[in-house]
Amino acid sequence: MQRKLTTTKDGSHSLYLPDMDEQYHSMHGSIAEALVVYIGNGLLEKAKEQSTIKVFEMGFGTGLNAMLSWMESRKKALKLEYLCLEKYPLEEKEWKSLNFAKQSEFDQQKFEDLHLANWGEWVEMDEFFKIKKLQDDLRTVELPNDIDLIYFDAFAPEKQPHLWKKEVFEKMYASLKPAGILTTYCVKGEIRRRLKEIGFEIEKLPGPVGGKREVLRAIKNYE
Repeated sequence: MQRKLTTTKDGSHSLYLPDMDEQYHSMHGSIAEALVVYIGNGLLEKAKEQSTIKVFEMGFGTGLNAMLSWMESRKKALKLEYLCLEKYPLEEKEWKSLNFAKQSEFDQQKFEDLHLANWGEWVEMDEFFKIKKLQDDLRTVELPNDIDLIYFDAFAPEKQPHLWKKEVFEKMYASLKPAGILTTYCVKGEIRRRLKEIGFEIEKLPGPVGGKREVLRAIKNYE
């Protein structure tokens, strides 16, 4: 899979897929987007209720969401169990070229440790954060049924329609605990309707400054 390094408006890098004509992050700012969509709307919201949080990320990609979550776990003494899925992992030369550490407050060594963590097994990064990276397909992978928070960071529905189907969201809904949260950047009407049909309560929230006007948070109803 061919990927090209790009720079977004907040100075942080992203990757571009020419064959798909798709970016890994918003061109308005990789870090800015992640901090609002996944950290602010997801992790920090869950942290209001509990200090031990089980996260599932669809789309490990560059590792940015995972790294920012690890940073927050250290800041706020949260215990995170972080399961993530990536069908096409980056090569070492690709993730080493990313400038996230220069644009944020985490150090490059921790970022590299995250990428070097063995795939397919739980790895404890420190007392607050452990991660399991799976090279698998969301449609076939077996998910646990006690997830607190989902970062849904797949490529856009028009680029990867198979990952935005009703049965895929039903699978994730079943994996969430009651009051579990799913966060994503996509607010398209058809996606919102699909989530509502399954049983999610939908919230459209403000997007990153200078970026998307709105982003999405979906909450699983109590059963």
